[in-house]
Amino acid sequence: MTKYIGAHVSATGGVQNTPLAAAEIGARAFALFTGSSARWSSKAITEKAAAEFRENCAANGFTPDVILPHDNFLINLGSPDAEKLAKSRKSFLDEMRRCEQLGLTMLNFHPGSHLGEMEVDACLDLIAESINITLDQTEGVTAVLESTAGQGTNLGFRFEQLARIIDGVEDKSRIGVCVDTCHTHSAGYDLASEEGYRATWDEFDRVIGAGYLRALHLNDNKRTLGSRIDRHELIGLGSLGKEFFTRLVNDPRFDNMPLILETPDPERWKEEIAWLYGQIRE
Repeated sequence: MTKYIGAHVSATGGVQNTPLAAAEIGARAFALFTGSSARWSSKAITEKAAAEFRENCAANGFTPDVILPHDNFLINLGSPDAEKLAKSRKSFLDEMRRCEQLGLTMLNFHPGSHLGEMEVDACLDLIAESINITLDQTEGVTAVLESTAGQGTNLGFRFEQLARIIDGVEDKSRIGVCVDTCHTHSAGYDLASEEGYRATWDEFDRVIGAGYLRALHLNDNKRTLGSRIDRHELIGLGSLGKEFFTRLVNDPRFDNMPLILETPDPERWKEEIAWLYGQIRE
């Protein structure tokens, strides 16, 4: 049973430092922003920084299949506003090209939001169209949809919504899903109980297909089942609880993919990673 557990580490000082930050906390996988998380465009990555990033990844045992970059938070690939949609598509393409430059093979992103200004299905189809436009202009990077809590008008909180987006993507080899445990629990999927856990993953397999799962975000939930509120909590201190995480790290379905902590206290990540590894039964 091979688990690759890590966290979303800081890129302070340059993207090349992220593999070093991950290694320092005992991570075997990591996530990062390749640029700013809150701007439409970011300063270009120099070839020197990109080469150092690849070298530092290799030196610390991080292969592209356990690294999960996240795009910036401004992007809305289903925006009903034509100007914002154009900016989102341009920014998403830039994010994809940054991944190409770094030799990465995945880009994680929140699907999008209808902002109360268009029908849900129309928005989902628009997101798929945005993905197709971007995949046509890039190579080797899979677009990884993140499951959401369904807060506000955000889509991607029901497995059926993610499945509809995937259905609209032309190149099925370059689309996948990252399930965020906090988001999915808040969206109404009972991951905390043993029976609910089993039913949730059976439903994922039936509605989306297990082959599309590329990664997990490991977060406990400050709120409750079905709250539709996105508030991450430290492992074991929320409504999911320690038993859920013990069950998850012993589940072979999640071997050989990045399992990424986004819990609210980076000072605790080393401890949380060690605890999660300590729960694995040989």
